Amino acid sequence: MRSCILSVGTELLFGHTINTNAAYLSKELNLLGFDVLYHFVVGDNDGRLGETLKYALEKCDLVITTGGLGPTEDDITKETIADVFGEELVMHAESFAALEKYAKKRNRKLTENNYKQAMMPQHAVVLDNEAGTAPAFALEKDGKIVISFPGPPREVHYVWKHEAMPFLLSKQEESIVYRMIRTFGIGESLLETELLPLIDVQTDPTIATYAKEGECMIRVASKRKDYDEAKNAVDKVCKDIEEIIGEYIYSFDGEEFCDAIGKALIDRNISISACESCTGGDFAQMLVSVSGISKVFDRGLVTYSERAKREELGVNKETLEKYTAESPEVALEMAKGLRAKTGSELCISSTGVAGPDAYHGLDAGTMYIGIVFGEYEHVHEVKTHRSDRNWNRNFCSLEMFNQIKKAIAYKGKI
Repeated sequence: MRSCILSVGTELLFGHTINTNAAYLSKELNLLGFDVLYHFVVGDNDGRLGETLKYALEKCDLVITTGGLGPTEDDITKETIADVFGEELVMHAESFAALEKYAKKRNRKLTENNYKQAMMPQHAVVLDNEAGTAPAFALEKDGKIVISFPGPPREVHYVWKHEAMPFLLSKQEESIVYRMIRTFGIGESLLETELLPLIDVQTDPTIATYAKEGECMIRVASKRKDYDEAKNAVDKVCKDIEEIIGEYIYSFDGEEFCDAIGKALIDRNISISACESCTGGDFAQMLVSVSGISKVFDRGLVTYSERAKREELGVNKETLEKYTAESPEVALEMAKGLRAKTGSELCISSTGVAGPDAYHGLDAGTMYIGIVFGEYEHVHEVKTHRSDRNWNRNFCSLEMFNQIKKAIAYKGKI
């Protein structure tokens, strides 16, 4: 199905807001086998929005809009879509009741313009939005479909997962099954080379590789009449991929690295603490995004200065003077000192040169991760060969999760 995304909002044109919704929805549509042909961005102007919508409907079978469903005067998307489709706006009782419930729960009073959000095109399918106050909707006419989302990304994600995606799948004659394999520690070129024996003979399921911020993803997808047949075909290819590059895989279902490792720690009841220097707390921030991690995560310390490393972790002054704070020796002492301080089973540290400049004779992007887990003690050297400070910090944080993955695997073998 030919598709496009029409993003509404003057703030997008001015660059005040980054259009993350378009990227998210394009990725999700692609995973379901929809061909995304265009991205449009239009300001809060009903004339230009109407013209662009008509053009989009000429070129595509599915138009996804985001933004402009709120209660204010410049929220014009719904009215414009209704006008283009020749639809009358009517009060949607369920949406109105949901608005009243939302306001009552928060001890707020609905204003007159709030009721605008409960007005819907007469023949629209209303898509519930439990993440906000503006319901989404789908409208279908003459073989064309428009699905209109609110603007906030959190609401877009909710409506897509719980309402819009099932709606679109119901329109498909064939079942689409896909899995997203996520890997770390292997580049996209080498990944594709390793998988060429599978890629060269692919028909259905299809295999596609993507690179993202230091990691690689592999989409395996099948479109068939029978759902079970499609699922079994995808699962078989995933097993074939695992046999080739299994050591690099951390998830078969699109999980973030922190979620996959966080769940592994929780499932195995492994207590963990972290002390960070060059990553500045980024690792701990990722870890605490995992639901339920409080069961195993004791604490995270940012021990940035040499004084902090000595006072909080007991790093020897002589070690600091001889090797500098940005050294494998200090990384290991940090992890050991944290274990002595906390009693956590697994302790991990980071130190090094995030950049942008070289320091103590080390190039930017040279960092060290220390990890202790029972008798397992290891220091891993990270060399990104980049001067981008934020990129280096993020990559080192991801590598910390990778080192935990390896430590757990090592413990599982003995």
